Amino acid sequence: MRQETLTIGELAARSGVATSALRYYERLGLIRAGRTGGNQRRYDRAELRRVSFIRIAQQLGVSLADIREALAELPEGRTPTKADWARLSAGWRRRLDEKIDLLTRLRDNLAGCIGCGCLSLRSCGLYNPDDELAAQGPGPRRMLPGSGSASASAPGAAGAGAVSGRR
Repeated sequence: MRQETLTIGELAARSGVATSALRYYERLGLIRAGRTGGNQRRYDRAELRRVSFIRIAQQLGVSLADIREALAELPEGRTPTKADWARLSAGWRRRLDEKIDLLTRLRDNLAGCIGCGCLSLRSCGLYNPDDELAAQGPGPRRMLPGSGSASASAPGAAGAGAVSGRR
């Protein structure tokens, strides 16, 4: 018969997350543990799914604050159902689609940027003469979703908007 709870060491081994990280997640309210009479942590098996979700979301660059907000939508006191997880994922669909779009543009344009040595500034997506993109805001204006730059999806437009024409 399978035990219903996991020790912190067992959860760490099953999830691939260090025990110190599990204690940190617990402090942040991302996961919950019960305690034994000897004050040892015991995790419900459902916490393994939450830790897996945290790991995947972090790999995608999602902040722990955003992960906590999403996990707060899951029910307390019972194992989340497929419908609970579907509701959570529906809320993240737009964000994930934007991240996929950004990663796709980065992948498609990165090969032209690395090692180019800016031999052709006329076709360089990073080139930003006189910092003209500064008016659009901080950061990589040609890569950020919703940056308003017409060249955001143009071939070779992997630009950061931060490379000024003044070299």
